[in-house]
Amino acid sequence: MTAGMPFYVSPEQLMKDRADFARKGIARGRSVVVLQYDGGIAFVAENPSRALHKVSEIYDRIAFAAVGKYNEFENLRVAGVRYADLRGYSYDRSDVTARGLANAYAQTLGTVFTQESKPYEVEIVVAEVGATPEGDQVYRLTYDGSVADEHGFVAMGGGAEQIEAGLREAWRSGMHLGEVLALAVRLLGADPNGGEPRTLAPEQLEVAVLDRHRPRRRFRRVQGDLLARLLSEDDPTADVPVGDDADSARSAATNPQTQRPETDGGADGGAEA
Repeated sequence: MTAGMPFYVSPEQLMKDRADFARKGIARGRSVVVLQYDGGIAFVAENPSRALHKVSEIYDRIAFAAVGKYNEFENLRVAGVRYADLRGYSYDRSDVTARGLANAYAQTLGTVFTQESKPYEVEIVVAEVGATPEGDQVYRLTYDGSVADEHGFVAMGGGAEQIEAGLREAWRSGMHLGEVLALAVRLLGADPNGGEPRTLAPEQLEVAVLDRHRPRRRFRRVQGDLLARLLSEDDPTADVPVGDDADSARSAATNPQTQRPETDGGADGGAEA
């Protein structure tokens, strides 16, 4: 070979190698499940960390979930928060939509995939809760910038194919929050190789919802005693939209006339930047 001659790789082979590299990185991550329920959209991830979130708020009605390399999808999340804040400030809060955010993410991921030395090893979901279930929007974005408009449910990460197969069999429109959480946790704990299923405790899970019944800020994390009660088969709060605390959920279950407190702030005190 002549000295100094560059090594040639066809564009098709280069794109295939990048895609394989990204898919392998994503498959090593623990799964995230996103499901619609009668009161909004639920996000369930196997994540024992309380500091490194896979699910986060982006804006009033919009949330973000991801699997893959944490530092890469965290950069995307922060960029999404900045995009939403700038657009809402420059125009109007109603102009910030999951569709616009998904398009911005698609451009970023597509550019990185084709032009950078390595693609992002991430897969993300951008979801927006509407006033009715028909108004909910769920977009799935892959490492190469491809966008899919999903309906009902999405599974990402390791074991996603088996989880989605289980969701196609068991998920149905109009399920209550407790039902979709129990379904997601059961599928997350299943062994893709057919072995004994794992039992995931509440402290091993990261759970959040976009609750259409809350005031302006729809995002809320679900954890602790409230999550344990929602996952309990005989718990009366399992069919109740998530309130501002465990006591309000219990009160609403025993007294349907009880009104939940109207607070303007989200449970986290704002989008996590």
